[in-house]
Amino acid sequence: MEHLLEVRSGPTNYACEYNILQTLETKLQTGNIQKVLFVHGEKSLEVAKPYLPQFEYIEALFTTYNGECSDTEITRISQFAVESNIEAVIGIGGGKVLDLVKSIGNKINLDTILIPTLASTCAAWTPLSVIYDDNGAYVRYDIHHKSAWITMIEPRILLNSPLNFLRAGIGDTLAKWYEGNALVERLEETSVCIDLAHLSAKQCKSVLIENSMQALTDLENGSWTNALKRVIETNIVTSGLVGGFGDQYLRIAGAHSIHNGMTKIPHTHHLLHGEKVAYGILVQLVLENKFEELEQLLPFYESVHLPSTLADIGLTINQQAELLQIARFAVQPGEDIYLLFPNITVDEVLKAMTELESLMTNYVK
Repeated sequence: MEHLLEVRSGPTNYACEYNILQTLETKLQTGNIQKVLFVHGEKSLEVAKPYLPQFEYIEALFTTYNGECSDTEITRISQFAVESNIEAVIGIGGGKVLDLVKSIGNKINLDTILIPTLASTCAAWTPLSVIYDDNGAYVRYDIHHKSAWITMIEPRILLNSPLNFLRAGIGDTLAKWYEGNALVERLEETSVCIDLAHLSAKQCKSVLIENSMQALTDLENGSWTNALKRVIETNIVTSGLVGGFGDQYLRIAGAHSIHNGMTKIPHTHHLLHGEKVAYGILVQLVLENKFEELEQLLPFYESVHLPSTLADIGLTINQQAELLQIARFAVQPGEDIYLLFPNITVDEVLKAMTELESLMTNYVK
């Protein structure tokens, strides 16, 4: 191994506890920060507002983002922050808002504070942003020079989050094992950091398989339980440690490339990021010929209602043009599917999707 690992354990400060946001002003003062910009969605600010402090000494500006973490939006809000003499940027929301804030902070060299309102991705932990165009189609991902300064999870905010976002987080986090393990299997040797990342990926799988059903039930009932906290922290923290310690060796692979292809198809736009990734895991397992592993996973998919068929993602086997388009975009130059399959073709991806559909048709529950 000659590649220089970029190791990121996570934010400088982290907490997941009731009333943690009330400490925000004090923390900002210790950093000599006097003026901050909150970037948020309309709904995310609404659910977080009851738990935010009433600032006495810090000036706070608020701006709503346009719904995408795009280059256009990064530039727009960065310019506003510079013109307003902002000293730190605070993100309140889901993965796209937090990714946007990390991109802004790194673009104009400001500290970032991340307050997730969803547990659907590890965006609150990782120094990485997924960039889309203004219509929501995947463009690339950027790995930032600086990690977040602070990540704060207020449990009562996440207790107000929709069930499908936690489910999507489970799908996205499950991929940490199936993509990461597949990549590690191809290494002739590993390092201590890669071993730590691999262990974190395995932990993601074991915690989710054991706790996800209960966590989804608890969220639906509005109960903050150990199962729910473990799943939320696994989606955000443990998930982030996989790429943080493993860098390119365990970051993303086939499942995310299938996701990227799906973002090009309007039929799948109703699905969240992690739901698309969950479907991509199954396609990747077919490409790897790991059918036994796939069948072991299906009861879990069924129990937490993750997508496993074309109908689940809004398509049918007869929509060959759309399936071909997904396959074509999944193997675009630069896609991470090539880390697993250096000679992958469009036809092989299309065949894997077709084969998965056949398996699901014959699957006995």
